[in-house]
Amino acid sequence: MTLNRKLRYGMIGGGRGAFIGAVHRMAAALDGRIELAAGCFSADPKKSRASGADLHLDPARVYADYKQMAAAEAARPAAARLDFVSIVTRNNTHFEIARAFLEAGFNIVCEKPLAYSLAEARKLRDIVRRTGKVFALTHNYTGYPMVREARAKVRAGELGQILKVVVEYPQGYAITNLASAQKGAQISSWRASPAVAGVSNCMGDIGTHAENLARYITGLEIDELCAELTSFIPNSPLDDDGNCLIRYKGGARGILYASQISNGDENNLNIRVYGTKAGLEWHQEHPNELIIKSADRPTQIWRRGNSYVSAAASAATRTPFGHPEAFIEAFANIYLAAAAAIADEVTGREPPKTGYDFPTIDDGVTGMAFIETVVKSSRKGARWTKLPAA
Repeated sequence: MTLNRKLRYGMIGGGRGAFIGAVHRMAAALDGRIELAAGCFSADPKKSRASGADLHLDPARVYADYKQMAAAEAARPAAARLDFVSIVTRNNTHFEIARAFLEAGFNIVCEKPLAYSLAEARKLRDIVRRTGKVFALTHNYTGYPMVREARAKVRAGELGQILKVVVEYPQGYAITNLASAQKGAQISSWRASPAVAGVSNCMGDIGTHAENLARYITGLEIDELCAELTSFIPNSPLDDDGNCLIRYKGGARGILYASQISNGDENNLNIRVYGTKAGLEWHQEHPNELIIKSADRPTQIWRRGNSYVSAAASAATRTPFGHPEAFIEAFANIYLAAAAAIADEVTGREPPKTGYDFPTIDDGVTGMAFIETVVKSSRKGARWTKLPAA
């Protein structure tokens, strides 16, 4: 059975002034298969109503409270009910919101990191498994065509045995906070608050993207790591810079560095993977290119949109070569894959044998295990620490 309409979704968070909510809405709408129908856009009822009005939603489907929304939307007839909910709130709210909507019968798309803690993440996975609902996590960098090309090359054995992975995520935006704090100014950011963000700021916010990207491309799982976290900003309770040495299962070695005080860098996520046959390199700020390197032939630059790329890269491409695609399109690829799974769930159709290409609840649990292990290692003086079983 094929779904002959657009999927309907509701959003939690992402109201006026929220960057990531607007990104999710643009990404969800890009391919014309999904429409926003409801929302609770802020914990402030007035702001939620105003945000719903900005988006021209039916006022009856703009809510002051997510629990009220879950109950009211679940009570609607099937022909009008939401197919999924997108959660774009702060880390410490993900678990309770996701639980409420899963238990009310809704599929979920959720911002990363998955939860406030590994314990919460595991509980949420149990709920997902019990309810049988689709759960997609927006590690959006896996949606880039040339990231999918990189993964296809590793899977096809073109790099040989993977020996080393170097993944970096430097940003420099917090350097202004450093200068202000050194002058005695009070810095306010929820990402630096343990009560909201959890045990980590930098590694929890962007380091987890780097970990996920490396695992997505290579398929390697971390065995143990050695990490050092630093808070360069005075009086900040959480890290703004981190460095990890990684031992992967199977023998490969890795380096992962994430930073918010790397002066002059904007969003410079990049990865290098070295194998016995070849190496590859990808830069998020130049996402349409994948560099392939080898000791016995010239370096190659592969570009998205061309006939020579893999089926996985082609499927994630919307425009011909020479017409760049970037952040919103990559985000949209996560929504597009999640939409396919949700449409199958709604219609009762069996999932394809190849599955769906989006980050899952399991990726989220692994990400939380990574964050907590990094913090544990750093607190023990950068001691080698095993990643717990997810």
